[in-house]
Amino acid sequence: MQTTPSLIQSEQLAEIREQMLKFALLQLRDMTIAEDMVQEALLSALKNIDSFQRQSALKTWIFAILKNKIIDYLRQKDRFVLESDLVDDDEENNPFFDQNGHWKTEYYPESWQENAVYSDEFWLLFETCLTHLPAKQSRVFMMREYLDFSANEICQEVDITSGNLHILLYRARLQLQHCLTNKLA
Repeated sequence: MQTTPSLIQSEQLAEIREQMLKFALLQLRDMTIAEDMVQEALLSALKNIDSFQRQSALKTWIFAILKNKIIDYLRQKDRFVLESDLVDDDEENNPFFDQNGHWKTEYYPESWQENAVYSDEFWLLFETCLTHLPAKQSRVFMMREYLDFSANEICQEVDITSGNLHILLYRARLQLQHCLTNKLA
């Protein structure tokens, strides 16, 4: 068996794999399928390690592979039809978020600074806050913000109404904002 130069320690790989499994399970809600997606992502990363250009962290690169595997699986599973021109009326009337569902600048916590947003500490805090959300809120938030699913795709996958989706997203964003504000202050 040919050995590849070690870019990552086995302890690091075990930790990344555990995080990947948690993320996949949150999105897929089936341990067997989540495990399959993680294994496929890791296998794909191993097969394509020579194409890893080290422009990002290895963990980020592997998670991007997992994200794409999950998106492909979910879209193929139900054969979604994308409708990118949908306008969400409920989000337009929201005083805290813009039409894209992002926090309006005037509602950002005062202690947030540009460099803090991109720091490793911020993402650790964000992950901590995200794990404290109720499972359904966390799942739809990640599907919308991280996996870039449309509202229709999320509603079909999670089997909820459009109104329920908007309520879940609104609550998730408010709870994340509150959690991050308290942790960053």
